[in-house]
Amino acid sequence: MGMDYESILSKRVQSMKPSGIRKFFDLAATMDGVISLGVGEPDFSTPWSIRKEAIDVLERRKIVYTANSGMIQLRAAIAKYLNKKIHVNYDPEHEMIITVGGSEAIDIAIRGLINPGDEVLIVEPSFVCYAPIVEMTSGIPVPIATQEKNKFKLTAQELREKITDKTKLLILPFPNNPTGAIMTREDLEEIAEVLRETNIMILSDEIYSEMTYGRKHCSIAELDGMQERTILVNGFSKAFAMTGWRLGYLCAPAPVTQQLLKIHQYIIMSSPTVSQYAAITALESCDHEVEQMIKEYNIRRRYLVEAFNRIGMTCFSPEGAFYVFPSIQCTGMTSEEFCEKLLEEEKVAVVPGNAFGASGEGFVRVSYAYSLKHLMQAVSKITDFLERHKQ
Repeated sequence: MGMDYESILSKRVQSMKPSGIRKFFDLAATMDGVISLGVGEPDFSTPWSIRKEAIDVLERRKIVYTANSGMIQLRAAIAKYLNKKIHVNYDPEHEMIITVGGSEAIDIAIRGLINPGDEVLIVEPSFVCYAPIVEMTSGIPVPIATQEKNKFKLTAQELREKITDKTKLLILPFPNNPTGAIMTREDLEEIAEVLRETNIMILSDEIYSEMTYGRKHCSIAELDGMQERTILVNGFSKAFAMTGWRLGYLCAPAPVTQQLLKIHQYIIMSSPTVSQYAAITALESCDHEVEQMIKEYNIRRRYLVEAFNRIGMTCFSPEGAFYVFPSIQCTGMTSEEFCEKLLEEEKVAVVPGNAFGASGEGFVRVSYAYSLKHLMQAVSKITDFLERHKQ
């Protein structure tokens, strides 16, 4: 008798949709000569001093497990870094866990807070992992759709309308993937005002905190009374071009990290040791390299925003991350149709906006983690495509 896998596998997992980002890359991977603007991954090499530290560690050390919550030297370096960047003090001993990328930090934060039936407010459009993780914990994802007219920021009114007595957590992903939106101190103040009289926690995903153009990143944890209700998530993938090193961290009040650490102990044990050593070097001696990368991203950002607006794909000017989120309404197509046809006819891969939540429909995400030459080739092909399909 053959195995009936459908009856064996978890119903919840089977009902989950695979990531909408992957579908297009899997398709693009089967075609020759595709220009992809899809991946949210820096095209720069990890700075040499970071790689050199990893090589030295491999040569001279026994690579063993570190403390569950990560090497204390790394936690201390992160505490110092956060103090310098967002002027918040975290105790490296009790308020911090080093995780396998920002992804694990998000996972254990949601798992550690959510009981069946708890509602989690998810600001959308946003990265694809939040809602599925909430569903895996039997929580209820409640999307808050942001709007282009507000530069895709979360407004106090939009937040207020979605809060119920079941609301446990707000996921605040700024600077934002896919829109490139940021929240200024003034914007965050209004959100803090709404939350101060509640018992709601905030998961602030700040993985793009270094990537802001024109103004410095502000964390909600900086505001009065907010640190005690915030789980701050960040990591090394984006700012230091260390995606494959799989290293992130979360900071939160000690009663919270104490519980989240139990999940981390059982599922992970400790983050990659070589990456942890390398991350100390990243924090202590790579300011200049990060600055250079941001400068380069900024040139590409300005080029793309101008190019898309010129050809009729209206595009607000994002102030963070490394994505632009142009509207494709001038074609009358859905986001998925647009991406499928563009790939088929011009061999250019971008991601449909609705992969990031229903409010992303009518837009596409274009990453500028690619060389200017690569971006120019893509724009020229998109221009040809629009000339044929504009309504």
